[in-house]
Amino acid sequence: MTDVLAVEVREGYDPAFLEVEIPVPAPVDAVSADVAHTVDGGTLVRHVHFSLQMSASRRFALWVGWNIDGGSLKALSRTGQEFVNDPQIAAAGQVGNALYAGNRLDRGHIARRADLLWGSLAEAGRANRDSFLFTNITPQMDDFNQSAQDGVWGRLEDAVFADVEVQDLRVSVFGGPVFAADDRAYRGVRLPREYWKLIAFREAGVLKARAFLLTQALDQLELLDLDEFRVFQVAVAELEARTGLRFPDVLRAADVGALPGLVGEREPLGSPADIRW
Repeated sequence: MTDVLAVEVREGYDPAFLEVEIPVPAPVDAVSADVAHTVDGGTLVRHVHFSLQMSASRRFALWVGWNIDGGSLKALSRTGQEFVNDPQIAAAGQVGNALYAGNRLDRGHIARRADLLWGSLAEAGRANRDSFLFTNITPQMDDFNQSAQDGVWGRLEDAVFADVEVQDLRVSVFGGPVFAADDRAYRGVRLPREYWKLIAFREAGVLKARAFLLTQALDQLELLDLDEFRVFQVAVAELEARTGLRFPDVLRAADVGALPGLVGEREPLGSPADIRW
């Protein structure tokens, strides 16, 4: 039987979702040469409400971009959903179940499952299934969100809806891992020790962008565990320097709340209330 995922149309991330054109990030320099190709020869992978590009060398997403319609979110169960390979990328080009067997590593969503479950019930159901594709997954410790400063990382999207008059209840998000040459190898896979997220929304007609970094590498220390994380609010330019991605000018201009200085010189976020929206 033909895999339905392979033939259904997937619209992906919508750059005009906020009524301002926000293109996806562009890999630059060495990172541009590391972009994996899809099975049809392209580089952009599209699924319901999210798109991504893969790293050929690391076999995780370089970035994932997704849209959230807070006014039409659906509460759907994850029961019966299985983590599976993405048919748009060769199986050898993505990290699958073998990494996660018999250890504390969780299969962590980059684009949160709950963020994607909007639109009609059928649409939300397809997004629910798509969210479990391994191209949207990275290894995270089993207490990842709890250890990341009392769950700040896991509640970033919730925090913007709680603290900001988000126009039309619409938010666009980019996120992914930060790859470093000295990331620790486990079962032949180098595990990212930093993650990033960039949240864009409109408030009173004004586009705003806020960037965040989840890190354990504050002083170039190599910890044995992956659960000593801290969350920092950073500038979009800092994400560009760490990821090798070029974000669109419109997001850089909207990053008026950026904090100056190096990550190691500022205090981490202790709760969502510390975020400067």
